[in-house]
Amino acid sequence: MSPSLQNTSATVPQQIERGGRLLKVLGVGFGLAVIIGNTIGAGIFRTPGVIAELLPNAWMFLGVWVVGGLYALLGAISVAELGAMIPRSGGQYVFARYALGEYAGFIVGWSDWISSCGSTAAVAIVVGEFAGALFPSLAGKSAPIAVSIAVFFALLQWRGIIWGSNVQNVTSLLKALAFLTLIVAAFLLGGQGAVSEAAKAMPAGLPLLAAFVLALQSVIYTYDGWAGVVYFSEEVERPGRDIPRALFGGVLAVIAIYLLVNLALLYVLPLSKIAGQGFAAGAAAEVIFGRYGDTVFRSLTIVSMLSAINALHLMATRVLFAMSRDGLFVRKAAHVNEGGTPTVSLFVSTAVAVLFIVFGQTFEKVITVLAFFFVTNYTLSFISVFVLRWREPEKERPYRAWGYPWTTALALLGSILFLGGAVASDRRNSVYALLLLAASYPVFRVVKLLSSR
Repeated sequence: MSPSLQNTSATVPQQIERGGRLLKVLGVGFGLAVIIGNTIGAGIFRTPGVIAELLPNAWMFLGVWVVGGLYALLGAISVAELGAMIPRSGGQYVFARYALGEYAGFIVGWSDWISSCGSTAAVAIVVGEFAGALFPSLAGKSAPIAVSIAVFFALLQWRGIIWGSNVQNVTSLLKALAFLTLIVAAFLLGGQGAVSEAAKAMPAGLPLLAAFVLALQSVIYTYDGWAGVVYFSEEVERPGRDIPRALFGGVLAVIAIYLLVNLALLYVLPLSKIAGQGFAAGAAAEVIFGRYGDTVFRSLTIVSMLSAINALHLMATRVLFAMSRDGLFVRKAAHVNEGGTPTVSLFVSTAVAVLFIVFGQTFEKVITVLAFFFVTNYTLSFISVFVLRWREPEKERPYRAWGYPWTTALALLGSILFLGGAVASDRRNSVYALLLLAASYPVFRVVKLLSSR
């Protein structure tokens, strides 16, 4: 056993006893809810316009969504093994630390935590802006609304994981029903947008490959969030069974919703009208519902965003809690109240999200740079599967990745290609990300020193 694992097994029980205990009360339903709630957000409204502009052909437009879904499904196959094998809350940070050591865990944990806090802020701001458009009395008050929403969901979760999980279940169900209503309405009231439109001239050769890679990057960003349940592995009643079920069910549900939404868009709007649209679903809603279309679209968006805010709060809290428990943040942040909520971690995560809302443009730059790390985190998780199969072949695995090593290798290859494409298409922010990575080691040493006092 590696030194990092010995330290984990030696210190965690004492920290749990001193700081409280997470409650094992979650099941498959919550896992599905947090995956749907965290994954389906603003991306599905914005991305179709980007894809249609890059790939002006209905079959290619749909095909890139299928490929992105297959990447998420391959990832779920491998992450399910890790989640069932290492049932500790904290997300992919836990896997990286266990398999690759504290420094790898530090990189994954801090980038994941800050990104989650920043995403909470971004989503809350969208809710504030759309609420102002729906209700004129709230116009121009997006920041106060965003802060109020972020704090409100934090207060709900402060009472305990039961409250947090119930809110997630309800908001995710409302989100799914809202999308299904939009899809059904599109096919009942729509006007066969792409059916009568001839396919546009497609690029060929290297330009086509470049366009497909750029489109796939946008799609993979939109699928991000599919691993949401592993942030709560320690709180799932039967992790060996329920985590794989939630991952596969959640990913398949998201794939189905995304494909149906895009089919509905093609049925209502010509592909040329989708191309370049900031909110293609909004344009479709105007066709379907006439003068009520904007109200319907903005209401759907708000419902979708509220579910995401609750999920992001829950996840950010678990990452910071896990890092604190392992000595990579102040020990007090590992405190858990009687309801099973890491209250200090929740407070700090909410405070950071509020700061991001207040500072606006600054946080957008931070999140743009940190976006580079989210596929890096997946990459490290897939590497962890290989490392642990080699290092601990006899360790109990309630679920073993189907098709290993080929499925894991394909997911890993997809991640590496994605990172290569990200570097090529956004060199400036990639350089910033690499500089941030280089600066992370001295920060890691300082955090270790301070947390040991």
